Amino acid sequence: MKDCLLVLSGGLDSTTMLYEYQERIAMAVSFHYGSKHNDKELYFARLHCERLHIPHRVISLDFIGKYFQSSLLIGGEEIPEGNYDDENMKSTVVPFRNGIMLAIAAGLAESNELQYVMLANHSGDHAIYPDCRPEFIDAMSQAISNGTYKNIQILAPYTHITKADICRHGKELGLDYAETWSCYKGGEKHCGKCGTCTERHDALTEAGIIDPTIYE
Repeated sequence: MKDCLLVLSGGLDSTTMLYEYQERIAMAVSFHYGSKHNDKELYFARLHCERLHIPHRVISLDFIGKYFQSSLLIGGEEIPEGNYDDENMKSTVVPFRNGIMLAIAAGLAESNELQYVMLANHSGDHAIYPDCRPEFIDAMSQAISNGTYKNIQILAPYTHITKADICRHGKELGLDYAETWSCYKGGEKHCGKCGTCTERHDALTEAGIIDPTIYE
């Protein structure tokens, strides 16, 4: 039964979820919010939805890029290089990004008579991004349920697993991770030096996948 709307970035995690739960996903939504890598991610989000014949909506949140502060955004400071940890990656936090996206996704889900909003947050994000933590997901799910006639809920099955675990799911599904984007810098190729690039490479390696990413 197709009862879910997926928040799809075009990155490794949400693309894996798109394929793993494709039988339940009635629609995917992506957001253009002014990040340095938005266009790179959205290319792959569109590609995979077209391939799976899943309706795809792209919603502009240009106010985030105009008024919020984060190194992830165009015009922000340089993306930090090095390990994917809380101190190094804290500047990449876009304040309450997932809260804003989930609220819009909930309205879109109710408008299309869907029961769940899916999000591909995982355990590696917990220390860095407050709006990826289990406590936030549970609270937001309850708020969305209370605020919708259909009692819509968040479905976030990757919350307590690692990125390597997600890659293992993708390996079983036969995914080509060259058709995803991670690098926060948004250049022609993955930089191979920022926290998301190193996290991507380490997760793929741990999952026993030869990293297909072309790095600078």
